[in-house]
Amino acid sequence: MKVLVVGSGGREHAIAWRLAQDARVQTVFVAPGNAGTALTAKLQNVEKTDLNELADFVVANDVAFTVVGPEAPLAAGIVDLFRARDLKIFGPTKAAAQLESSKDFAKAFMKRHAIPTADYETFTDAKAAHDYVERKGAPIVIKADGLAAGKGVIVAMELAQAHEAIDQMLEGNAFGDAGARVVIEDFLTGEEASFIVMVDGNHILPMASSQDHKRLLDRDMGPNTGGMGAYSPAPIVTADIHDQVMREIIRPTVDGMAADGIPYTGFLYAGLMIDRNADGTASVKTLEFNCRMGDPETQPIMSRLSSSLVDLVQAAIDGRLDEVQAQWDKRVALGVVCAARGYPQKPEKGQLITTLPEDSESLHVFHAGTKATAEGTVTNGGRVLCVVGLGDDVRSAAEKAYEGVKAVHFDGMQYRTDIGYRAMK
Repeated sequence: MKVLVVGSGGREHAIAWRLAQDARVQTVFVAPGNAGTALTAKLQNVEKTDLNELADFVVANDVAFTVVGPEAPLAAGIVDLFRARDLKIFGPTKAAAQLESSKDFAKAFMKRHAIPTADYETFTDAKAAHDYVERKGAPIVIKADGLAAGKGVIVAMELAQAHEAIDQMLEGNAFGDAGARVVIEDFLTGEEASFIVMVDGNHILPMASSQDHKRLLDRDMGPNTGGMGAYSPAPIVTADIHDQVMREIIRPTVDGMAADGIPYTGFLYAGLMIDRNADGTASVKTLEFNCRMGDPETQPIMSRLSSSLVDLVQAAIDGRLDEVQAQWDKRVALGVVCAARGYPQKPEKGQLITTLPEDSESLHVFHAGTKATAEGTVTNGGRVLCVVGLGDDVRSAAEKAYEGVKAVHFDGMQYRTDIGYRAMK
């Protein structure tokens, strides 16, 4: 069997690596891939990003199915294109991917279907946005409506920061077309978690819970990033909260999309804010939807998946997710992102990665922003690597991961030293 994974980041490396564990898989093509996917057994990079060329490649190479990693090809309609050519692909259609590609679409959808989320308003006019922020006060959250590579969210703790974000997005073109419209929503308190499921249009298969760390610096300080580390499972997602999320958020989302005539297929990621009410019950609200697996959450999740990802994806494509189950390693997996100097604003590229730790049963290194050159592997993006350790608890998984991080060397490397701190007793 030959399969294709579309993308070039750490998420795609982890998905491709897990698919390759299946003995039935001969080759996992990764388009375009990175230096890590080029070096991993059974993985082969394909230097193509054009969607029509990818479809032609799938036909020419008898690819059994395609898994889409990042949001951009989904928003561009890769699933619609492949299905029109009767090619098997796992992901949402362009219309369904609006849950991520438009924050306004997602918020209006949640409001329409009574899915718990923060109150909000949408603006294209800067003055109206400034007036709204003045009325609401701080803290408040400013979001670019469109895709901004995980960086289009400003959590403004002071009014001046909120006004600056509005000016940058609506008048300064900081995020291009993605920021031509902004969603301004209430600030929520609590603890964040990531809840990812597979959907076949009707049936839902939950993945292992996870929690990521968005801020650049230790103790959740500094600017927002695409994610500086993650671990799975997330203790905050208890069995009761898991059931509550499925009942109040995930099931209504899948049913709501179907009712709106946009059946959802693919990975669905709900970013959650979990808080405790005065009576001890949990308040769970949806911060955002992503129409794919999270990054860096995918790396720990795939490190823990012990059942065949091939079986799960094929069942999802065929509409029979109710017939399969996902099995998980009981250990905790924790991933630490090694980022380039200047990330997230202006990451430095081209630094030679001189050493990397050896992969083992309890340590995996997933590449993201890397490129193979004649001199060796060099940095080629903001988040360069994710080093995942497995252990019996969060602390031992962190120790294993940081042991691996110490063996990584490239000029300007930065990383957080406290991934998993919320879950350590």
